[in-house]
Amino acid sequence: MTPYDAITLASASPRRSQLLEQIGVRHLVRATDLDERLRPRERPEAYVARLAADKAEAAWAADPSRPVLAADTAVVLGAELFGKPEDQTDGVRMLSTLAGRTHRVLTAVAVRSAAGIGAALSVSEVTFRALSDADCRRYWASGEPRGKAGGYAIQGLAATFITRLAGSYSGVMGLPLAETATLLAAAGVRLWNTEEAA
Repeated sequence: MTPYDAITLASASPRRSQLLEQIGVRHLVRATDLDERLRPRERPEAYVARLAADKAEAAWAADPSRPVLAADTAVVLGAELFGKPEDQTDGVRMLSTLAGRTHRVLTAVAVRSAAGIGAALSVSEVTFRALSDADCRRYWASGEPRGKAGGYAIQGLAATFITRLAGSYSGVMGLPLAETATLLAAAGVRLWNTEEAA
């Protein structure tokens, strides 16, 4: 297998890019634009897995010169799936619903290479403390919840909401590093590159 010094990241997420840099994976960003709507009766686990695989395949079709990494994250409470908030009302509703409860964070990862596609699913549990309506509105006003699954960022101000985490911290951020490293290594990608990114 030919070793690869760089991959394509099929995501515009700066957090995923930072996490890849953390483990020394050089990457070029090629965001994909797909229909991310939930299909009828589609389970959350199947939903994130499908989107991660579809993003990886789309970026691979555009440039198969190096392996492609894609991921998708969703926050799930009971039967409800929380994507990215549409506006302030939606963002405040999400936080109010998650407050004082334990939810799951699902992050699917897919790596497409000449050998095919590899996939993994990270499932974490996150417990929030009680939040007031003022807490939720002030957090929204910070700008941080925009574009985040579930309307919060564990690595930011919302760390003050979290009383318990069981699972992968990086998975809740959007890219579980243990699973990602395993998939990339299987695709022949070098990890722990310490020189400047490609």
